[in-house]
Amino acid sequence: MSVSRAGPCHASTYLVRAAVTAPSVYNTQPWIFVEEGRGKGIEVHADITRRLVFTDPHGREMVISCGAALFNIRLAMRHLGFNPVVQPFPRPGDGALLARVLWGAYERPTGEEQHMYRALRLRRTARGPFRVDPLPPALTDALRTHAADEGATLYCIDDNESRQHLAGLVREAEEFHRTDRGHAAELARWTWRVKSPWPRTDGIPHDTAAPHPDCTVLAGRDYADVTRAFPSPPRRWPTRTGLVAVLSTDHDDRPDWLRAGQALERILLYAAAHDVVAAFHTQPLEIPRLRAVVRGTLSAGKFPQMVLRLGYAPGGGPVPRRPAADVLATGDGRLPGGPRPRRAPSRSRPAP
Repeated sequence: MSVSRAGPCHASTYLVRAAVTAPSVYNTQPWIFVEEGRGKGIEVHADITRRLVFTDPHGREMVISCGAALFNIRLAMRHLGFNPVVQPFPRPGDGALLARVLWGAYERPTGEEQHMYRALRLRRTARGPFRVDPLPPALTDALRTHAADEGATLYCIDDNESRQHLAGLVREAEEFHRTDRGHAAELARWTWRVKSPWPRTDGIPHDTAAPHPDCTVLAGRDYADVTRAFPSPPRRWPTRTGLVAVLSTDHDDRPDWLRAGQALERILLYAAAHDVVAAFHTQPLEIPRLRAVVRGTLSAGKFPQMVLRLGYAPGGGPVPRRPAADVLATGDGRLPGGPRPRRAPSRSRPAP
């Protein structure tokens, strides 16, 4: 990439500070941002050195994560009263460059946009059971509308039979991940024991996943390797699942992955603005055979991109974030103030 050697302007730093609050699988934060001129706009790049070779061999979830960061940039621009002008994949020959976002015309932000912007730093990923209180139908309808506005479809899994079917697929995928050496090693590399101060600015702190991962109907990722010592949870909460949903797109290419990420973050922030948190259960979408089953039975033939639960509960603890200085590129694409991104292993192993 070719960029100016001058340091980033305050506007770009402001945008990136919003962008890095986006969720990403294993909290890999697989993004780099490049200032477009001096205050003209900003580029969103995928940091392919942070792609998960076993969990995400084709980079689908990496692009979704970057799409979530892209939505945050758009929202931060709207907070300041400017319309973002998004140019997706502006250089077809550059696979890492996902979008360019330019400052557009001034327009006063709406109250809803301001509420969502304030939710940027309130949003947390939950793990474990929710309260039994259901989401109001009006809120569920609004979440569907927000997904549709980004070119995605949010399928709410309302009936018990479909939820049990999905739970079985999540369980099958999670069992494979726990017993496969490649997946287990990859998860272990991104999970670390908490110290004070935090020794890392990425990954999952060991105590973030306090509940047993199997305490809800949909199995969670076993970040802390709890199931090795305790194969069964001391208690299960089958009635505290919350709203189960599948976020899908019409196609399954990089543009739709980017749309899915923006739709996901828009849903999450609107939910957070209404005191609703989300838990993720995307394991079956990481195994092609099981993803095809989800597509054929739960998303009306559309391509499932995320599986999540939404409900009321205390959000999980905060996870570390790389500072803007470490991900905002200047002079020849170098990152000031931080080490180079971690290199991914060179080999991969296909899932069954």
